[in-house]
Amino acid sequence: MTFEEFGLSEEIVKAIREMGFEKPMPIQEKVIPMLLEKNVDITGLAQTGTGKTAAFGLPIIQQAEPGVKKTQVLILSPTRELCIQIAKDLNNYSKYVEGLNILAVYGGASIENQIRELKRGVQIVVATPGRLLDLIRRKAAKLSNVFRVVLDEADEMLNMGFLDDINEILSTIPEDRNTLLFSATMPKPIQAIANKYMTDPVEVIAGVRNAGAENVKHLLYTVHAKDKYLALKRLADFYPRIYGIVFCRTRRETQEIADKLIQDGYNADSLHGDLSQVQRDYVMQKFRIRNIRLLVATDVAARGLDVNDLTHVIHYSLPDDKEVYTHRSGRTGRMGKAGISIAITHLREKHAVQQIEKQAGIKFIKSTIPTGRQICEKQLFNLIDKMENVEMDNSDIDSYLPVIYKKLDWLSKEEVIKRFVSLEFNRFLEYYKDADVLGTPKEESRGRERQNRQRDNGKAENGYTRIFINLGKMDGLVPNALIEIINKNTNGPKIPVGRIDLMKKFSFFEVKSDHAGSLIKALNNDTWFRGSRVSVEIAQSKDVRERQKNSSHHNDGRKKRKRRF
Repeated sequence: MTFEEFGLSEEIVKAIREMGFEKPMPIQEKVIPMLLEKNVDITGLAQTGTGKTAAFGLPIIQQAEPGVKKTQVLILSPTRELCIQIAKDLNNYSKYVEGLNILAVYGGASIENQIRELKRGVQIVVATPGRLLDLIRRKAAKLSNVFRVVLDEADEMLNMGFLDDINEILSTIPEDRNTLLFSATMPKPIQAIANKYMTDPVEVIAGVRNAGAENVKHLLYTVHAKDKYLALKRLADFYPRIYGIVFCRTRRETQEIADKLIQDGYNADSLHGDLSQVQRDYVMQKFRIRNIRLLVATDVAARGLDVNDLTHVIHYSLPDDKEVYTHRSGRTGRMGKAGISIAITHLREKHAVQQIEKQAGIKFIKSTIPTGRQICEKQLFNLIDKMENVEMDNSDIDSYLPVIYKKLDWLSKEEVIKRFVSLEFNRFLEYYKDADVLGTPKEESRGRERQNRQRDNGKAENGYTRIFINLGKMDGLVPNALIEIINKNTNGPKIPVGRIDLMKKFSFFEVKSDHAGSLIKALNNDTWFRGSRVSVEIAQSKDVRERQKNSSHHNDGRKKRKRRF
């Protein structure tokens, strides 16, 4: 079926064609003919991005009477952002319909201007409950001629505490009105509203109940609770072109995570209820133009945020209402594009994960947090891709090339490439060279075993030598302290230090192989650290297991001696 076959006016069809509408979406095929044929109450279960605004909006525009300068249709939405978006969409649909006025009323804007517009005559009002109630009490909003009411994102209006406001608003509208209720989820309080205010409502479901988009991949990463933020950073680094929303449970957690990301150099910001309207608008504008790549948000704040082409949705905290998971995930993978929904969980959330799989009808792909090497490879390939695809049609650059060629003439092609990559890429290499394995205890154990197998033969990768030192975490040794020991006891240029593996009572570290001999000699020459004499040597194969065994025997004897006394 086409939009013309619905019986929509030429003006509406022309407008939506110009907007790129070609084929109706499922919910539009169900709702539009139904509303054009008769006034019927509808409860619609619809996720974000299913086309529900056009589903109820196009019939509203067709049936409103531009010649009557009174409010005929009321659309309630939970947030200012959604209110503005709905009004914008309706104005686009009705751009060729003469005399039809649509007004968005919401808090944070001049109420005097809104009153002035209402007095001039507005056929369709899109409103947030709080501001509309204020206008009703001031006798500025008069709803006695309303024939249709739309409750959009009804579940979120309840979550935000608007139930009493909705009841008061609906009491001022004629009882023979037509009522449409749309919601991402259908909990019992929503059913109660339907039972109270609707007459034999027809249920319309956009897709499968509680099911997410088919082209969304659901990934599950399980780590220790203390490592969740580190896991978030690694995943953000593993997807260099990420553009997504990170969902948190509370306003405080949202702000804390956003602050950490900003401090760590990510293009991130927060969106939650403690922000002023000016702050919210500023953040959302930056996110829409992609100056922000990661928006850290609460569920309430993100409602009404209509942004296309999100690559990822990250559940830093699983939602209490498991159906909300589906609504969050539906923000990516829209318009036929692929999307990724990532859940970062800790070990005690196994049951919650199983409940989401059961209720949402999905299956998580259990995944392992990328290693430092995998992240570096991904970032490097992204850098090379950008270089390969950079535009080269700027003739102004050509005039500088002879000077550049002369300046770089002493370098080979391989050296130029290596220096170029190092210039852009050293930060990642430096950060991740000592990165631990993150994940469940089994994953971490397997990862450490792989790393130890690669480094247990004394000679490490890239011309480094692995060295054993008789100090560990119990001695107060940390990476900075180890580097300080090396620098204080050696002369000349600083010795390049590679990977550092800290154990309880001993540790391993890597240095450039041509410095290994002199460093061992220097540190074994009466060097002390916090009352312990330092002893170092080149690490031998199976060194870890042998020293753990010796250390265990030593501890057993010490414990027995303590028991004697």
